[in-house]
Amino acid sequence: MQRALMLAAQGQCMTTPNPSVGCVLVKDGVVVGEGHSQKAGGPHAEVMAMRIAGDAARGATAYVTLEPCSHHGRTPPCADALIAAGIARVVVALRDPNPLVAGQGLARLSAAGIEVESGVLHAAALEHHRGFLSRMVRGRPWLRLKLAASLDGRSALKNGQSQWITGPAARADVQQLRARSCVMLTGIGTVLADDPQLTVRDFDIGRQPLRVVVDSALRTPPAAKLLQTPGVLIVAAADSERRAALEAAGAEVNVLAGPDGRVDLPALLLELGRRGMNEVTVEAGGQLAGAVLLAGLADEVVLYQAPVLIGEGQGMAQFNLTSLSDKLTPQVLERRMVGADERITLRFTAVSTLAGDA
Repeated sequence: MQRALMLAAQGQCMTTPNPSVGCVLVKDGVVVGEGHSQKAGGPHAEVMAMRIAGDAARGATAYVTLEPCSHHGRTPPCADALIAAGIARVVVALRDPNPLVAGQGLARLSAAGIEVESGVLHAAALEHHRGFLSRMVRGRPWLRLKLAASLDGRSALKNGQSQWITGPAARADVQQLRARSCVMLTGIGTVLADDPQLTVRDFDIGRQPLRVVVDSALRTPPAAKLLQTPGVLIVAAADSERRAALEAAGAEVNVLAGPDGRVDLPALLLELGRRGMNEVTVEAGGQLAGAVLLAGLADEVVLYQAPVLIGEGQGMAQFNLTSLSDKLTPQVLERRMVGADERITLRFTAVSTLAGDA
């Protein structure tokens, strides 16, 4: 199962909106086939492994990180393929909370006389599949807030200059976060100040994440760099005559107004969930970062802290508390060095809460 999880990680960047699943086939103590999910519409992990195994799949044990599907989607059910191949035993890490599966895959295998076991390396599989599980269980993607700051907690100078506080190794690491993300989310302040592209540039994953801009008054310039690559959603709090120019530039524009006259961020996450988005990474200025944190929408924070001091400047997250007892208290999941910078991963949401019946 550990090998299956390693394979699943190899497909992490390509499978959205599907989960990236890994599968290993073992017969008489020898691996006879293995594979991971391909791009949506392509073969699932079980099929990839069985293609390699060929006739050796008959009588083998399949180790799969997520319950084999039992429904016709873009591809036929993997449960039926395992049965047809003569698999003798199926071991899964997680049950699939997708209502279209939800135990039916395992039930179909069991009814066909295949020995079934579940829960092997359950915690590790929850961690790997957390984006897909979040969408299935909560109806919204897993949200990661990426922050970069100096030792004195500043994300930019007072004049707004922010490029670059962190070093090249940290910026390369951020490209990995972008690559696994279904959505890159930013605010209009970042668009106006930095004119970012928010694309994956260091390697080819065969797709780009959807770029989403929270822009209450539709101030995004039609000539913005991010509009030079297809796949941009601009979310406003009210319609405007500027909408036509943005749509002509290739953007999709939606209006999602909250009661405070700003973009309704919880509603936006639910909309992204309906669109099949599993993981969102927020790269934004202090105002949107603070709004996400204060609304309790951040599942995790990835903070790159550089060994520099820049004095008076802009904070990484802007929100006001009236009492220290209201302070936000995420759990520290990991600390490690990325070049000269420290990467600190903090969690607000325990992956165990996403298990459902998994």
